[in-house]
Amino acid sequence: MKSWKVWILLIVLLAVSPELMAQCAMCRGTVESTVSNGRSVVASELNIGILYLLSVPYLLVAAIGYLWYRNSKKEYGQRLKIASRVKRAMSQM
Repeated sequence: MKSWKVWILLIVLLAVSPELMAQCAMCRGTVESTVSNGRSVVASELNIGILYLLSVPYLLVAAIGYLWYRNSKKEYGQRLKIASRVKRAMSQM
């Protein structure tokens, strides 16, 4: 259980590192024009927005996968209980 927390922390730290700030060609052009005008805040906010748009789909898929796994684990336990009851009933006949 601790290992997945470590992995999530590692991914978050890597995503925030300045070397991984990615931009598309159009975004880069916008950033270069705004930085040349003296507004460097736009560049950092744009990078944060890009990382937000990148991370949200992965977080949604991970959350849905976890919920699916948790629910299937509960259903599997219930199936085992029902199967043991049926076996017990069949053996008493």
